Amino acid sequence: MALWRVRATVDDRPGFLAVLTASLALRSVNILAVQVHTTEAGAVDDFLVDAPDALTEDELVAAIERGRGRDAWVSRSDVYGLIDPPTHALGLAARLAADPDGLHGALSSLLGGALVRREAGGATATGHSDTTMRLADPLSHGGALVVTRLEPAFTPAEFARAQALVEVARATVTRRMAGGVVLLPDGAEVTFRPAGSADVSAVHEMHSRCGERSLYLRYLAGTRGPSRARLSRLLTPARGCTLVAETTEAAPSAGLTGLPGRQLGGDFPAGLAPASASAPAGGSHIVAVANLIGEGETAEVALLVEDGWQRRGIGTALLRRLLALAGPAGFRSVTVHTHCENDAMLRTMRRLPHPARTDRDGSLISATIAVTELRTTV
Repeated sequence: MALWRVRATVDDRPGFLAVLTASLALRSVNILAVQVHTTEAGAVDDFLVDAPDALTEDELVAAIERGRGRDAWVSRSDVYGLIDPPTHALGLAARLAADPDGLHGALSSLLGGALVRREAGGATATGHSDTTMRLADPLSHGGALVVTRLEPAFTPAEFARAQALVEVARATVTRRMAGGVVLLPDGAEVTFRPAGSADVSAVHEMHSRCGERSLYLRYLAGTRGPSRARLSRLLTPARGCTLVAETTEAAPSAGLTGLPGRQLGGDFPAGLAPASASAPAGGSHIVAVANLIGEGETAEVALLVEDGWQRRGIGTALLRRLLALAGPAGFRSVTVHTHCENDAMLRTMRRLPHPARTDRDGSLISATIAVTELRTTV
């Protein structure tokens, strides 16, 4: 007996798959595994079969066509074809979580030996044709991964799986770039790391230690900050990332001007600790939070630093870290919003590398920078 990979399109109607399998059975072909890929042209059935040694490729194709299969593709396989596809994909994802630089090899393995090459720079539309996939490259700024396979034709399901592997690599790259210990100019150490849902309470408490002016400049309106539900969404955005800065040291003072961002939330419920509350005694505590959130090709940056930790370099360091993460996150530009009265943030914005555009709308100033300009400057 010999192992074959078989792929054919059948009408997505009741009984048509049974007709195909019956036709294969008449030639003593045993189906070991099957996947169904839904496409506009019909259901693409992908089989791993065990066929008699004497059965030729032409005879196998003829059996498929007699079973109402069309656009048939057959290829010899081996024992590695017996690996369960979901198990194979999960194994590749685990490898990427440990080493995102292996993305090329993982995509090639997932897609049956497809050729993967990197295309640098420029706007890149993702999508696929029968022979080519284009995927955003999380390891470069604005680049693309071009995946080529002459046959069988790529299906939407395969494209979705490839995108999922890219997202695993992207998440790993983001986590590695986001974390680290930062030594402030005054000698204090602050740890940067990605935020998570477990940080909601700590970030909620940090807001309660911020003065009204800091929150006004951060949210561009009078507010005590976002609700817990909104805060949870801000800490785990669907697109982009959120960083927190935490330390074991006590703040030396309070009441300084905060760093702003765009209005992203509503009001806190009543009953919060007063804004002058001190940081928790003992253990680590969060003293700043920074958001990189967007849709499409543009992201917005928002920062809030606890009053007693302002003007010590945390905001600038967080901003630069977010700008460095924008490319791997798939953004082509980043925008920072602030009030014209926020001198501290304006100074920070002037230190940004090559702002592409600065706009003013009443009291609001916005600075936009192209991610492609960040490759050699951040």
